[in-house]
Amino acid sequence: MAEAALKAEIWIKAQIRICDLNFLPAVVTRRGDSDAGAVLLKLNRLGAGTEVLTQARDPDGQRAWMRGTGEGLVPEPDADAFIAKQVRYDPDIWVLEIEDPKRLYKVEGKII
Repeated sequence: MAEAALKAEIWIKAQIRICDLNFLPAVVTRRGDSDAGAVLLKLNRLGAGTEVLTQARDPDGQRAWMRGTGEGLVPEPDADAFIAKQVRYDPDIWVLEIEDPKRLYKVEGKII
C-alpha cells in the first residue's frame, strides 16, 4: 500500500531541519509547487563531485529515489545541467541542495 503523500513544501522544510541538526548546509535553490511539486536532491560532495537524486516511487508505491546523474559523482556543472533540463520539463519541481562531503545525509526510502 502506498504511503500518504506529504506536501512537498513540508517535506522540504523537514529535510532542512534534519540538515540543521546535523550541521549540514542546505538551501532551496528552486521553489516548486508547494503541494505536489516533485523534488530533486542535489548532494554536493564539494571537491569530490555532486550527485542528483530524483524523487520516485517503487512498485509498491513507497518513496524511493533514482540517481539522475548516474551511478557515480559528476562535476557540479553537469549536475546543474541535469537540473536545468528537468526544470524545463517540469516547472513545478523543487531543488534542495545539501553540502555533504562526509555523506552524513541519508535519504528516506531506497535508491532504485
